Amino acid sequence: MRKSLVTGGLLAGALAFAAVALAITNGGPDGNGHPEVGAMLAPQAYSDGTWETCTGTLIAPKVFLTAAHCEGADRVAVTFDATYDSATGTTFWGTWHADPAFNQAQGDPHDIAVIVLDKAPKGITPARLPRLGQLDSLKVNDPITAVGYGAQSVTSGPGGHQFHYADIRYVAVGSVNTTTQVWLKASMNPATGDGGTCYGDSGGPNFVGAGASETNIIGGTTITGDFYCRATNVTYRLDTKVARDFLGQYVTLP
Repeated sequence: MRKSLVTGGLLAGALAFAAVALAITNGGPDGNGHPEVGAMLAPQAYSDGTWETCTGTLIAPKVFLTAAHCEGADRVAVTFDATYDSATGTTFWGTWHADPAFNQAQGDPHDIAVIVLDKAPKGITPARLPRLGQLDSLKVNDPITAVGYGAQSVTSGPGGHQFHYADIRYVAVGSVNTTTQVWLKASMNPATGDGGTCYGDSGGPNFVGAGASETNIIGGTTITGDFYCRATNVTYRLDTKVARDFLGQYVTLP
């Protein structure tokens, strides 16, 4: 879910729960680092000329994982281009399926969805899902790698805070703050050397590990965070029974 360029509301029908759903901050361009990560595209360009509205990940040859609050239409376009250009970019169309129990409740919002693509992208290896309860072993300060196409910076101007987008896949590393039965929360405070997510990264992956220790296992999908994209990245755990019950309808679970 994206925030408008000037503070004042989310585009395309904001949801209260997702009002601070997140772009990568304190990171850098991903290049070919995570080709399985893609962007949901809006039906038409935003006022700044960009198209990305949410982020997601290929988890099976034709299954693209994202967040339910991204609220896709029945038919959705996705790109895996590291830098998307509407004139020359490659897009894949698919059908939207959100968890029917999505309810925006804090306890467990069921904020998970998939897009079943019409055809499989060639040359892309899907990311892996965690085993049931696998994230229980994570410890405070363990590294988490966030990837997404959202806003890369936030500036303050006469009209309010502005969120800057570029339709480029970015990557940043944060560190685990805490886990609950539903959430994996990570620091993205630049003062402690952490990076993280911002508006437009919703639905994107947070991989377990970083650098030499990074895995292709998605611990959680980006859901929300703080307004200025500088404190905490709140992600929806994929190793829970609820998440697995939904995903098991579309992919083979580990």
